[in-house]
Amino acid sequence: MNTRWDHSYDVVVVGSGAAGLAAAITARLRGLTALVIEKTELYGGSTALSGGAIWVPGNFHLDDAGLGDTRAKARAYLDATVGDRVPAERKDAYLEHGPRMVREFHERTTVRFAYTPGYSDYFPEAMGGYPQGRSIEPLVFDLKKLPADRRATMRKAGLPTYGLTITSYDFRFLNMVARTWAGRKTSLKVGMQAAGALARGAKPIALGQALIARMRQSLDALGGELWLSTPLTGLVEEDGRITGVRAERDGSPVTIQAHGGVVLASGGFSHDQQLREKYLPAPTSTAWTSASDGQTGDALRLGVEAGAATDLLDKMWGAPSVVPPGPGEKPFFLVADRGIPSMVIVNGAGERYANEAAPYHQFVDEMYAHHSPDASTVPSWLILDARSKARYIFMGLFPGQPFPKKWLASGFVKKAGSLPELAAAIGAGPERLRATVERFNGFARAGRDEDFGRGESVYDRYYGDPTLLNPNLAPLDKAPYYAIPVHPGDIGTKGGLVADGSARVLREDGTAIKGLYASGNVSAAVMGETYPGPGATIGPAMAFSWAAVGDIAQELKGVRRK
Repeated sequence: MNTRWDHSYDVVVVGSGAAGLAAAITARLRGLTALVIEKTELYGGSTALSGGAIWVPGNFHLDDAGLGDTRAKARAYLDATVGDRVPAERKDAYLEHGPRMVREFHERTTVRFAYTPGYSDYFPEAMGGYPQGRSIEPLVFDLKKLPADRRATMRKAGLPTYGLTITSYDFRFLNMVARTWAGRKTSLKVGMQAAGALARGAKPIALGQALIARMRQSLDALGGELWLSTPLTGLVEEDGRITGVRAERDGSPVTIQAHGGVVLASGGFSHDQQLREKYLPAPTSTAWTSASDGQTGDALRLGVEAGAATDLLDKMWGAPSVVPPGPGEKPFFLVADRGIPSMVIVNGAGERYANEAAPYHQFVDEMYAHHSPDASTVPSWLILDARSKARYIFMGLFPGQPFPKKWLASGFVKKAGSLPELAAAIGAGPERLRATVERFNGFARAGRDEDFGRGESVYDRYYGDPTLLNPNLAPLDKAPYYAIPVHPGDIGTKGGLVADGSARVLREDGTAIKGLYASGNVSAAVMGETYPGPGATIGPAMAFSWAAVGDIAQELKGVRRK
């Protein structure tokens, strides 16, 4: 044990998204010293770019809402969706740790959530599924409550909000601002809140940014440390145990001791083209990911070098995305946009191949499943008409707001006065596209999609138009028509280091690598190959970080008692 340590902590955490901050917060709540190291110059990771919701069955917010959720119902749902792709012990551990984490953070930190009524599980008709949903989202937070340096170094989502603070619950109604009184009422409420915040000098934020801001505020209050621009370069192993990390800080190498353990929470490999091509379905591109930058699989590689087993490396958290051309443009992740009426998604031949309103992860699976040289689905084409453009929010644009001129001029958005003209623009056969749209329009008028069941699931209808016979169906027949290419993007990869119910990293033989833990997208997802509900990424990330530090605290307690 000849390592010369430059710094020493009880817990060293790699990564500053929800997984990493949850680990450091929990460490301080247990009376342990904690350091978070972040590779990039900004903290918050992909969580800051996300909706910020967490999916944690059985948490007290659901009890307060009278949902009657139980461990048995949640386990039945995980069995119906995840199946046996993930060990039962890990699923049970999540159902145990998740609610306890939510309760403790609520009682002992400034992290706050609220139930999002009606945002259903992604497969609500499955055994144990909840049509009313199990998702909770962070409460709005005034960014001015953070010191200036914390505000400046927090990762920003960069979504077009036009000065408004919009929660996921608000967006459901705001999307119908041109269609329903509830939409208009929500628009008025959001506008008045923005005016009030301006008058008070407040800077309210919502979604993932609110969660990260609350977690950073809590970490600061508890005395935890976070170093930016400090990439992980190695794990230190002594006598068969991980005892610390090597990193670079201010361009110089440092060694940081971890008396209790190292928690890897640095995300996946979405931004490493070589790893994507090695593991993910083809075609694939770093240009399609909405994960935060810096996620190039560094911790994954080091974990494997330390002897860790891996799983699910061929899977990602799928996100059908459009990628505007030009410098500085980021992928736009289509969620509600695929639930609006008067819209279809077709392959290169001009044919529908799936339920457009399906959960986003499932839709990306469908894109790859139907991809072929004769009928390419990469890219697919989202086609909408003037009616939908005038009625609904689309790609962050309000009803009737025109597409940016540069999108039309570049050909990214194709506009045509007729379907045959549009077919020519996307390279599809005009007769085939015409037949596809005519068949869809027949289903729309009847209110039933006989090909793919669009609008039959409660989840589909969440973002649909409640004024219609089928909230997700209306004829696509009002010129001009638009076509936008859709790619199989992601919000992160979901394969990684195999971990147990306490987030301890495991070898191929099932034994634990002492002192090494993993949570979030650097670990193999507890959700297996599927995506059960809104926040089924962040919820487990936080819960398993909480569990990891609980295990570390117990071990240190025993060691120090001796």
